[in-house]
Amino acid sequence: MFACSFMRDSKKEFKASLYSYFFSRYKTLMNETSPNHIFPNTRLRRTRSAGWIRNMVRETNLAPNDLISPLFVLEGAGREEEVESLPGVARRSIDLTIEHCKEIRDLGIPAVALFPVVEADKKDKTGSESRNQDNLMCRAISAIKAALPDLGIITDVALDPYTTHGHDGVMRDDYIVNDETVALLVKQAMVQAQAGADIIAPSDMMDGRVAAIRKALEENKFYNTMILSYAAKYASGFYGPFRDAVGSADTLQGNKKSYQMDPANTDEAMREIALDIAEGADMVMVKPGGPYMDIIARAKTSFNVPLFAYHVSGEYAGLKAAAANEWLDYDICLAETLLGFKRAGCAGILTYGAMDMARLLQGQ
Repeated sequence: MFACSFMRDSKKEFKASLYSYFFSRYKTLMNETSPNHIFPNTRLRRTRSAGWIRNMVRETNLAPNDLISPLFVLEGAGREEEVESLPGVARRSIDLTIEHCKEIRDLGIPAVALFPVVEADKKDKTGSESRNQDNLMCRAISAIKAALPDLGIITDVALDPYTTHGHDGVMRDDYIVNDETVALLVKQAMVQAQAGADIIAPSDMMDGRVAAIRKALEENKFYNTMILSYAAKYASGFYGPFRDAVGSADTLQGNKKSYQMDPANTDEAMREIALDIAEGADMVMVKPGGPYMDIIARAKTSFNVPLFAYHVSGEYAGLKAAAANEWLDYDICLAETLLGFKRAGCAGILTYGAMDMARLLQGQ
């Protein structure tokens, strides 16, 4: 009897709320289509008629301080190698990376994201070089921070640049094990923090790694070291040129579908983001950006933390290739793409076109 009464009350409440919703929408539509709000009294093109008014009423603005420039770092000195699948992007030794960072800083871009190109003889099954306090990444962090203390440094935490199998964690019987990997990621994060990283960015998608890294940072008094979690990182086909750049394309065994997200899922992305925030992430990332704009928009409305997007290598390379064939205008399409990320709710955007966009914004 009680259950039946409860169901009747619930149905009544649902019908009442449904009626209220549709009645409010009816009133809004009637107001918008009343005689005072239809053509010619309302001409929406009036506020598009000149550049000054378009600029004044623009809802979303893009600036150089919204951008982050990903960089690939090489061993040695005076070395620079173009990445064939990423036109305009190069791998650079630390000395040349510092000079490049000065250009980035001078364009008003506030931060760089570092990715190491690890030599083959330093790779092994567990990525032990990632925990070496004197590895390429740590030396790059320290050198850049010494030369440019006001430039933010974001560091990638994942084992794939360091492993012979190209995966982000420890492999056991063709499966990437979670908890053992997390323990190693914590050690990797700590050597980066000790080298001077401002933001630790775990991109591995292991469960529980944000909480473990945050605990270690707190225990070691790195109270102001931030965590940018790759919270919703999808198993995507758009990462190919990046893997070329860091040298993992030829070593990757199988795929990463057992730990990166299924492209079909959105609710799962919200759960991933919520968990990482609860574990201590200061900001979260959606990767790739463009194909997952719906995830970005939904995350923006659901969570009150800074939200980042990665305009990944395949997206950038696609624009460059199409522009090289004169199928589209690179500058216009890059600006439109990055503005779309801002419109969806991003506080920051990692893009290989960061310097191009900053120059455009400054009229260079």
